[in-house]
Amino acid sequence: MSTQAIAPPKTKSQALRSYDVADFPALTGLEEDWRFTPLKRLRGLATGTPDGTGLIKHEYGQLPPGVTVSTVPHDDPRIGSVLTPFDRISALAHGRAGRSLLVSVSPDTQVAEPAVVRVVGGGADGVAYGHSFVEVGRFAEATLVLEQTGSVTLADNVEVDVADGAKLVLVTVADWAPDAVQAQHLKVRLGRDARIIHIQVSLGGDLVRQFTTIQYAGRGGEADLFGLYFADGGQHLEHRQLVDHTEPDCRSNVSYRGALQGADAHTVWVGDVLIQASATGTDTYEINRNLLLTDGARADSVPNLEIETGEVAGAGHASATGKFDDEQLFYLMARGIPEAEARRLVVRGFFAELLDKIPVAPLRERLGDAIEARLLKAGA
Repeated sequence: MSTQAIAPPKTKSQALRSYDVADFPALTGLEEDWRFTPLKRLRGLATGTPDGTGLIKHEYGQLPPGVTVSTVPHDDPRIGSVLTPFDRISALAHGRAGRSLLVSVSPDTQVAEPAVVRVVGGGADGVAYGHSFVEVGRFAEATLVLEQTGSVTLADNVEVDVADGAKLVLVTVADWAPDAVQAQHLKVRLGRDARIIHIQVSLGGDLVRQFTTIQYAGRGGEADLFGLYFADGGQHLEHRQLVDHTEPDCRSNVSYRGALQGADAHTVWVGDVLIQASATGTDTYEINRNLLLTDGARADSVPNLEIETGEVAGAGHASATGKFDDEQLFYLMARGIPEAEARRLVVRGFFAELLDKIPVAPLRERLGDAIEARLLKAGA
């Protein structure tokens, strides 16, 4: 496949994109996109060694009517039609994934129940490569949950194609085992008047790096991206978004919240929003909030907004990182609530708005319990 490059790139929308790994130089850690990532902990994901000896499997039970799950060969014309890799690991994953998981929602279907697909790691020894393609037909509406569990060293790409007038609620949960390492690129293409609501939850793993890209392919597209992450001691959780507004009258809203506790807990959030000259009438906002629960934790938060047209409906960004609000704690403790319980109430309230956006009650409750267990473990 051909390589597209503009050098030197002025924006990330103009960066090198290629399916050929050889087009991407070896990573050094000095690159802007990789300066926060501890490359030594990637276990060969950046170099492609060892070559695909790791294993993942997909599990799913009874699917609701209108949703099908299958596998397709990597030469299926849909594969690569949404996502062209723009970094070395994504290109490695594209070339070595083999067969791809295909999740299809039939056009004009209103899917009443959520479809749940699990990606299960078969062990952290050896590198695994994965590829998934989600297609939502015209005017369809569906909820899809992608759960990721088990031990793994994984590089994977996820392509999501939401056709004209369709709506997808996508919940992705990275609840990996403590030794898991993942580098993922997820890209969504939105048709005319299409909408994506993506709720991204990251709790498990040793190092998890997830990059989400939104591409608008028609007027009137809407993207709501919500993220919830909780890093424990020694964990590295990294989330990056690229929302590339190229079409008129589209909207995006990005809201990520994270909590950190324990020595060397590290989170990274980088939000890039581009409003190109053709994207008149754009309405966009992004915010990241981080709550430091203990000393020794570090949160890096970098919002970026680039605007090439003055004809926008709205554009803004914000970022905040801090410790517990002493006034909140005092208010609760003054009413007889012990300090440890008051701290847990503050954290639950911090995450409540995003947890409530998960439309699957059992999953929402399970994630709330997992956050509570972490707080109890740390004695918060």
